[in-house]
Amino acid sequence: MITLTQQAIDFPSLTESVRSHKAGAVVLFLGTVREFTGAAHTAWLEYEAFPEMAIAAMQRLEAEARQKFDVVEMAISHRYGRLEPGDIAVAVAVSSPHRAQAFEAGRWLIDTLKEYVPIWKKEHYADGATEWLHPDATDKVELTTDSPNTESGDY
Repeated sequence: MITLTQQAIDFPSLTESVRSHKAGAVVLFLGTVREFTGAAHTAWLEYEAFPEMAIAAMQRLEAEARQKFDVVEMAISHRYGRLEPGDIAVAVAVSSPHRAQAFEAGRWLIDTLKEYVPIWKKEHYADGATEWLHPDATDKVELTTDSPNTESGDY
């Protein structure tokens, strides 16, 4: 299950969607909006995405993960739009026969998602400053044009 949504992520349902009698392990990763990025106080985040591209990229990640890891089921959900501190921005759930494979697949999925899926994050700081950040959280990206605007709704 792959979703891109402006709604709150229902992580209990996401977790249940990957549970199986074939799996001895279920791993859930939740990426949340933190209040501070380094010393900067984050007021809120804005995620933008080109939905068709983002969903296609997440589907490719799912297919590749199925080839790389012994997984039973997996689910990825990412928010876009305005998120407040404490909100869940992304959830990755993986089930596997054994815990090691579930942890490895989950970590690979979130790390690769952040690197390759076209979802952009803009930090809005309490002092009024804003900046677009590269997903690895250390490299700031200078954009010469705005990222694509998205229609409201779920994809």
